[in-house]
Amino acid sequence: MLFRKALRRDLLNLAGIVFSTLFVIMVTTSLIRLLGRAAGGRVDTASVLPLIAFNAINVLPVLLVLTLYIAVLSALTRAYRDSEMVVWFASGQSLLSWIRPVLGFAAPFVVLVALVAFFVAPWANRQSSEYQQRFAQREDVSQVSAGQFRESVSANRVFFVESLDETENQVRNVFVTQRQGDSLVVVVSRGGQIERQENGDRFLVLEDGRRYDGGPGRLDFRLMEFERYGIRLESRATVLSDERSKIKSTLELFADPNPRNLAELLWRIGQPVSAVLVALLAIPLSAMNPRIGRSVNLFAALLLYVLYNNLMSVSQAWVAQERIGFGIGVWGVHAALAALIALLFWRRVRLPRGSLFARFALARPRSTG
Repeated sequence: MLFRKALRRDLLNLAGIVFSTLFVIMVTTSLIRLLGRAAGGRVDTASVLPLIAFNAINVLPVLLVLTLYIAVLSALTRAYRDSEMVVWFASGQSLLSWIRPVLGFAAPFVVLVALVAFFVAPWANRQSSEYQQRFAQREDVSQVSAGQFRESVSANRVFFVESLDETENQVRNVFVTQRQGDSLVVVVSRGGQIERQENGDRFLVLEDGRRYDGGPGRLDFRLMEFERYGIRLESRATVLSDERSKIKSTLELFADPNPRNLAELLWRIGQPVSAVLVALLAIPLSAMNPRIGRSVNLFAALLLYVLYNNLMSVSQAWVAQERIGFGIGVWGVHAALAALIALLFWRRVRLPRGSLFARFALARPRSTG
């Protein structure tokens, strides 16, 4: 009982540290990526923080599984390094006795991973997709960032606006180029505003500006000054469908079992299963050789996890491509890892339980008196 309480305390402390580190790394990476997309005009700047939150929810199952794996591995490795395992084995206990407390600690992780993978992550992906679709449906000028050139929906018009007001309806110092067949139209204006007509069309009404008409090979341009000049704003389709499997609920995946939906279902099922398996895998992998240090042991364990996670992704891709069946894909990689775990446990426990203690005792110098 004393060992189990100490183990639970160590696991909780290590899990908190590991998860905080991984979460900060993930948020920082997402922030850099989304800020780059926002600077390029592909994402609305006001949506950066919500998109980071939705992305954090989406990757939360992987973070929790990796946190569980590293926490169990580090705690048991420390027990070997501090010779606590020697006392454990000398008291007549086996390595198999660690399975129950480790699985007890892993149970909340497994439940949380399952809830997020099956219910919360699809909702977060759907919300993220809606944010991006709403930005893509905005009119030409609504997508303009102050001080940057932006291309229109039909790719025949380029806008440049020096500044926008808070409502994004008033613009100042506007530069517009538009190609009409072989001619080129350039419009410059001190300012303008967006107006809606009765039929629903939206116009950018420029004030106090000039229009230059010309074209390639023409030496002269026609100049026209205006007090008010209207430019019809193009709109994207009002509905942008997103058929990705990631945004569908688990019930929708079961209701429409096409290859892509089955592949996504495979990935969601694999998350809680992987949490159980990696917790068990960390027990035999934690046995360290004091002569080579713990860094080699930790590196090998992480390499094995990366291989396992990549094989899950490969199985998902093969199911989506109909190269293997869903039944084989959903359990094939997990069954292989379970067999490896059984083999590692067998190698650790096939020797007498006190052999490790005896090995340490024989290594101690004997008195000659």
